[in-house]
Amino acid sequence: MTAFRSLLFLILAPGMVAGYIPLGLLLWGSRIETGVLAYLAFPLWLVGGFVLLWSFWNFLRQGRGTPAPIDPPKELVAVGFYRYVRNPMYVGILAMLIGHFLWFGYWNLLMYAVVVFFAFNTFVTYYEEPTLRRNFGAAYEEYCRRVPRWIPRLR
Repeated sequence: MTAFRSLLFLILAPGMVAGYIPLGLLLWGSRIETGVLAYLAFPLWLVGGFVLLWSFWNFLRQGRGTPAPIDPPKELVAVGFYRYVRNPMYVGILAMLIGHFLWFGYWNLLMYAVVVFFAFNTFVTYYEEPTLRRNFGAAYEEYCRRVPRWIPRLR
């Protein structure tokens, strides 16, 4: 049942932010020619999607829960991409959004990616991290000391 709830959340939340809304933004706005940079969209989509799906899997398997705030994991998830960055799902979504901009060339897609980043950062800072500190205490504090929020330290 947890797997079903996780899949439903994946379709609704990241699906909306990284798929449905950007598709709607293609209906209006001004374009620029991104030239050969447009081909960077493919690796961004692939890597972003892979990071997102792998992170969902980690929540299901190690965390025994979903990424949804109403059905959070029971265990702190610190495996997979969570070893490098505290918010790999958000990073994956942002990579896909930048890919959308590069491929389609609409300025509003780039502006949307910036707005989404600030929304993610606000949510993480004022809701997610305080909640995780309450739920996981010292383990989460140690995790925060070792793992950066957004930009991975690859060592």
